[in-house]
Parts: sequence; structure tokens; C-alpha cells
Amino acid sequence: MMLQKENVKALNGQTDWLQSYILSAEKQKSLYKRTLFVVSISQIFGGAGLAAGVTVGALLAQQMLGTDAYAGLPSALLTLGSAGAALFVGRLSQAFGRRTGLTAGFMIGGLGAIGVIMAAILNSVFLLFTSLLVYGSGSATNLQARYAGTDLANSKQRATAISMTMVFTTFGAVAGPNLVNVMGHVALSIGVPSLAGPFILGAAAYILAGLVLFIMLRPDPLVIGRTIEAANQKSNDNGQFAATEQKENKRGIIAGATMMVVTQIVMVAIMTMTPVHMMHHGHVLGAVGLVIGFHIGAMYLPSLVTGVLVDKLGRTAMAIASGTTLLLAGLIAAFAPGESMVFLVIALSLLGLGWNFGLISGTALIVDSTESSTRAKTQGTVDVLIALSGAAGGALSGIIVAGSSYPTLSLTGGILSLLVIPVVIWSHRRNQ
Repeated sequence: MMLQKENVKALNGQTDWLQSYILSAEKQKSLYKRTLFVVSISQIFGGAGLAAGVTVGALLAQQMLGTDAYAGLPSALLTLGSAGAALFVGRLSQAFGRRTGLTAGFMIGGLGAIGVIMAAILNSVFLLFTSLLVYGSGSATNLQARYAGTDLANSKQRATAISMTMVFTTFGAVAGPNLVNVMGHVALSIGVPSLAGPFILGAAAYILAGLVLFIMLRPDPLVIGRTIEAANQKSNDNGQFAATEQKENKRGIIAGATMMVVTQIVMVAIMTMTPVHMMHHGHVLGAVGLVIGFHIGAMYLPSLVTGVLVDKLGRTAMAIASGTTLLLAGLIAAFAPGESMVFLVIALSLLGLGWNFGLISGTALIVDSTESSTRAKTQGTVDVLIALSGAAGGALSGIIVAGSSYPTLSLTGGILSLLVIPVVIWSHRRNQ
């Protein structure tokens, strides 16, 4: 049903094209679908850029530094850089829309990848670490893009919308690790160290993702969604496609943030040290790429089903599923033989799946608990916490493995993941 025209006229300064979206549920629905399509295309490229650094970052640092103790530092720097970028992209999106914020974030990430390539050529550890900080912008932007699909979704579509954009990340994310050897040969053919090869792919992928959003994400879904919600303040029509106004729920924000922070720190810590663990047990680089490919595929490919489950079963049920899945992943990684590819694939796949459950249900909680006037800013702030937790996980993972063992790291991570269950249950009970 259409909003009353007198309510629309009360919104001073609105142009005719903007009012046409406020008045037409069909145009809102069409833009919602178009936004999902455009963001999904950008996620294919973004996933490839993300996977490149995850796969060989630790190995490149190990090669340049000559020790395992700091092998987790690239992951820490990447996620630390993504923390600053998350805040930047969130605030830029709040002020100017998703198109501006996401485009800038991906472009900066591409520049960081170019810096890593130059660091490998010059054998400069300082340039490597600095460039990884900048490269983290692409990771943060790739993660924040999931919010764009929710700007025009109602409360029963949010998790599904998140999952639809994330699932397309799978195509690039799985291809990236499996192109490690190919990109290594490409790098060698042009005089670049082989481990820097995946970053050539990363640079191109992030820049292409930014271009897709800059050219195609029009009109901006956050701007339209915010305008529609402002109009809906004067209407209680529950049949309107866009969500009606909602108030901020701080408990829901805390629960959603906690869920994503815990799952991020566990996932990053175990994933970061798996390539090093595999190399110590005689696995070749191609095998490392295969395991990480399965892991990243499990992070994103189940998203479409996960989103439906989160919307149907609820956020609390999927939080419990996340914690138990991550625990199982930690147990298998800890007790399985290091020479077994099968067990490593299973463990890392479960690690990705548990992260997927936690991210989508946590993201849906954040969207449920915020209002459009501050949503992008809050989302950016929460993603800062996610990035910082990932940085801590990456930094501590190398130290824990050097001081103890990979099984100790995996077991600790699995137990820590159970923290999400009481937090989300507590939040649910307090909101009854």
C-alpha cells in the first residue's frame, strides 16, 4: 500500500526521483533485488582479494623473517588495518551512502596489495607490514558489504539478504587459494617472488570490486532506505516493503557484537597457523591452498541456507549452532594427525561453517537492534571490534604455537567459542 502523499510532501527537499521510491513498493522491491545483484558481483572479486592474503600472508612473513614466532603477525596487521578501515567505511557510508564507502574501501585495499608486492620485491619487512595494514581495508570492506543487502529488507528478510550477498564471495574466495601455484608462476615469470603472486590477484580483484560498486550501485540503497524509514515514521502500514521505524536495542547490539567477535578470534587464530602447521608436516603449497580453499568455501558457500535458518529458527538457535560447530572444529584440529589431509579439510571446513553461523546471526541481530539514522555508523563500529579481535587472534596464534603447539591453540579456540551461547541466551531472556 502507498504512503499518503501529504506525508511525503512533509519531507522537505526531496526530489521527484527520490519521492518515486518512497511512493512505490514495486520500485523499492526492484531496487532491493538490484542491490543484492550488484553487491553479489562485487563480492566475487572481493572474495578473491581476501583469500589471496589469507593463504600466503603467514608464509611470506615466515620466509622474510626466518621464524615461526611472528608468522601470525601478517594476519594481525591485516585485521588491525581492517579495524581502522571498518570505522572509516562505516562513517563514510553513514555520511555519503554505501556506494561511496564501499568503493573507497576496496580501492584502498587494492593499493595495499600492490604495496605487499613491492615489499616482496625489495625484501622490505617494514613495507610489508605497512602494506598489510592498508591491505586490510579490502577485508573490512568485503565484510561490510553484507550490510548493503539489508538496507531495503524487512525484518523477515534480513538474514537471507545478508546470506545472498555473502554466498557469492565463495566463488572468488575458493578460486583464490587454488590459484596460489598459478599466480606464483605468473609472479616468477615477471621477476616477482612466488609468494607475492597471490597479491597480484588480490590487487586486481579489490580494484575491480570497487569499480563494480562505483559504476552500478545507483541509486544508493542506504540513502533510499533511510528516506523511506523517515517517511514511515508517519505511517504504521505494516504492509510496506521497507522496514518500519525501530528503536535502538543496546542488549541486541552487545549480543550480536559478542557473537561475531568470539567467532572471529577463534576462526582467525586457527586458520592463520594451519598453513604453518601443514608445512611442518610435509604438505606442499598446493595442499595448503586446497585446505584453505575448503575453509573459505565453508565460510561463505552455506550462507544462503544459513540465512534462511537464521530467519526461520531465530538468532539464538543459530548462535548455539555456531558455538558447538566451532568447538567440534577445534577438537578435530587438535587431535587429528598433522599428516592427514582429510582431517585437516574437515576441521577447517567446520571452522568456516561455525564462523558463517556466527557472522550471519550476529549481523542480523545488529540490524534488528539499530535504527537507520545511525545504523551504518554502528555497523562500522562493531566491525572495528571484529577486526581487532581477529588481529588479537592472529598475533597470539603464532606466539601460542611457538610456545606450545598447534593442538593447544585449536583446543583453546574451540572451548572459547562456547562463550557465545550464554551471552545470546542472556540477551534473549532479558528481552522477554
